[in-house]
Amino acid sequence: MVDAAAMAADGIRRAAVFATSAWGGYSGCRQYHEDIARARQAVGWGAPELIKLRQFFDHPLFVAACADALCRARAQAGPGARVVFTAHSVPVAADAAAGLAAQGGHRYSRQVAEGARLVAAAAGVPSYDVVWQSRSGPPQVPWLAPDVTDHLGALHAQGVPSVVLAPIGFVSDHLEVVWDLDHEARQRAADLGMILVRAATPGTDPRFAEMVVELVAEQACGAPARRCSQVPAAGQGSNGDPCLPDCCLPAR
Repeated sequence: MVDAAAMAADGIRRAAVFATSAWGGYSGCRQYHEDIARARQAVGWGAPELIKLRQFFDHPLFVAACADALCRARAQAGPGARVVFTAHSVPVAADAAAGLAAQGGHRYSRQVAEGARLVAAAAGVPSYDVVWQSRSGPPQVPWLAPDVTDHLGALHAQGVPSVVLAPIGFVSDHLEVVWDLDHEARQRAADLGMILVRAATPGTDPRFAEMVVELVAEQACGAPARRCSQVPAAGQGSNGDPCLPDCCLPAR
């Protein structure tokens, strides 16, 4: 993840770490702090200072890029398509432990719901669903639901003819987008006789790169943080120290 040894050898003394997860939670945020701490510990004396950048689910440039991608997909799908936002599922216990217990936990699912709301509002979508994908592990462990393919079946039973999938939980077309949505979900929709259009991820949108620059500027020169939500968010930390000691602990 972070080649702190190479950075130290190159004379780099301070660097920003951008995690391509917009969200809170153990796997979406705190685990990155742990990776940073391990990378620095492996170098020892002379390791660079590493500043993890904050969560960005409600940054206006992220929202705008996702909203425009959703608008393009809706235009392709035609009138009446149901908008369905998807994000990576996690165990229910992990979501309950996300954030601070004093704030009710569930920071991951709350942020995903808020991100979907912001993007839908920006795209002029009055009604939509939020579902989950890419679960793994033993079947007896409860994970966030419904699964996207199951939800397609439920929509078909309601007479919905077409769907736009908006993968808000992901910033690029990696395996869990291409396989789970473009292959498995698309095959499920075809079996049901439904039209399915998948919105683009925001990673190649110039505004996404602009957002990263803004996140760096917050740390480098104290630029104000731009947010369009009051849902709790954090994630920034130095040298592997989490933003708060008890935030996003591993589920027990």
